[in-house]
Amino acid sequence: MAIDRADWHSGGDFSAELPSENGGTHIGMFLAWPILNGLQGEFHDEESSEDLEAVRGRTMTGRDFLFRSCDGKFWEEDLSEEGNKFAAAYYSGEGGQGYGEYIKDYQGALAHSLPSVYHVEDSWANYDVIAPVIDWRFSEWKAAHA
Repeated sequence: MAIDRADWHSGGDFSAELPSENGGTHIGMFLAWPILNGLQGEFHDEESSEDLEAVRGRTMTGRDFLFRSCDGKFWEEDLSEEGNKFAAAYYSGEGGQGYGEYIKDYQGALAHSLPSVYHVEDSWANYDVIAPVIDWRFSEWKAAHA
């Protein structure tokens, strides 16, 4: 089951002036976090090791990884068991239905002064803004599930 897909975000308030890849920026920012924290799925350890290293070396963004190694789709297999449990609670909302706190945090940290969340630039500088928020949410989640 897909957790999220870039193509799910190309309608609605998605601006026609933006490239379709911008529909995956928020997904890629989240996906970079487990990669940098050792919570990626075994599938990628076996099939995408060079791309994982490129993300870890910051020569490839999470969004580029999403499109290159995941075909624009964020699946459960992209994460470890712990990564999936955290994503179910934080990214998708408990039970995996709808959106959790992640998109609210993303919007508050990166898109508050932009026309939409799809206008956020895919950059490591922006990742560095959202990563401490994800770190904090992960710490909160771990403490509640210890």
